[in-house]
Amino acid sequence: MLKHRGFPGRLTGTDFQFTIRRANPKGVTPITRRERYRDRRPADRRADTAFLAALWQHFGDEPFERGNLDAGRLSWLFGREVLPYDDPFDPESYDALLVIDESAARAAFPEAFELSEDWE
Repeated sequence: MLKHRGFPGRLTGTDFQFTIRRANPKGVTPITRRERYRDRRPADRRADTAFLAALWQHFGDEPFERGNLDAGRLSWLFGREVLPYDDPFDPESYDALLVIDESAARAAFPEAFELSEDWE
């Protein structure tokens, strides 16, 4: 499992996890598309925004390996802002390649791109 060095482990001051420390010995947690409802808590939305900003900061529009990125956090963006790059895509592989759909990401989370510009 590839470890993305320099990628934030969690949203500062919260328990919203962005990366995992080690591979799951019982099997890889699959990435699935989770439905985002309008009544999601503001803290959840901030976590999605910060995670997408970190993804954009580290990978931009280039394909990236899932590696140690948290499947739960990826699942909130999967199928919309983060898309499979491989065909066929294996949602249970740490080696699976993903890519950010920039236009969908900018439409859903414009503040994430402002955050990533502030980090530069």
